[in-house]
Amino acid sequence: MYVAVLLVLLYLPACHCLNGKEEKNENQCDLLKKSLESSSVWVEITKKGFHRQVETTVELSLGVLTGVQVMLLYRWPRGVYLDPYQIASLHKQSNWKILIDSATDLESPAHKTRGFVTYVYPIPEGPTARIKVTIPIHGRYHEPSFEGKTFTSVHIEPPDLLLRAENCPSFSSFKPHNVISAPCRADNSSTCSWVKGHSHKEPGSVSSFQLPVGDGRLLMPVSAGTLLVTLICCLLLSKYMWKHRIH
Repeated sequence: MYVAVLLVLLYLPACHCLNGKEEKNENQCDLLKKSLESSSVWVEITKKGFHRQVETTVELSLGVLTGVQVMLLYRWPRGVYLDPYQIASLHKQSNWKILIDSATDLESPAHKTRGFVTYVYPIPEGPTARIKVTIPIHGRYHEPSFEGKTFTSVHIEPPDLLLRAENCPSFSSFKPHNVISAPCRADNSSTCSWVKGHSHKEPGSVSSFQLPVGDGRLLMPVSAGTLLVTLICCLLLSKYMWKHRIH
């Protein structure tokens, strides 16, 4: 009987601590959910021509949340690319890091490439964070148009905002489609579970731009003209060499 009483006395404090820890974790998960619901994400494209900048602004209220990691998941169209050497040079002068999911071919035209994904890891500062990330992008050359079009549009989607907290290890209270697996850090290939928020586009922001395309209807005239000029130059050069006995 004494042994049973002793076991009960030992079990009660452990049970209380466990319940207290679970309640704390649940509270942190609730705060994480509220933070995502009140957040805003929008993008704006600056500069002109083939070399642009995508400026992303995040309004995030973390409150008393601790140990929070923030990630922006970008899904880029095939009409643009990121220069990995330029991105690497930005790491030293910015408060965010980036991970590109695939190798980048800098020379391929748009119709011979496909879209890609990047993971950006900004560092929030303070309980009410306004995060700004500026990513340089470059437009790819597009296939010539045979319909008389001189420009084509490239649309940039706002990134997904993803959060995870050390004190919220379980995402059972979140909707399954809002929980995704993604790399834990920019320098780590291991994956972690993240919770996805919503994206909000602010009125007046610009998330698309136009790039010039060639006129496919001029293919035959330009090719014929180039061939004709080449033949004329060859004949004139041959005549000159024959006249002056140049071997």
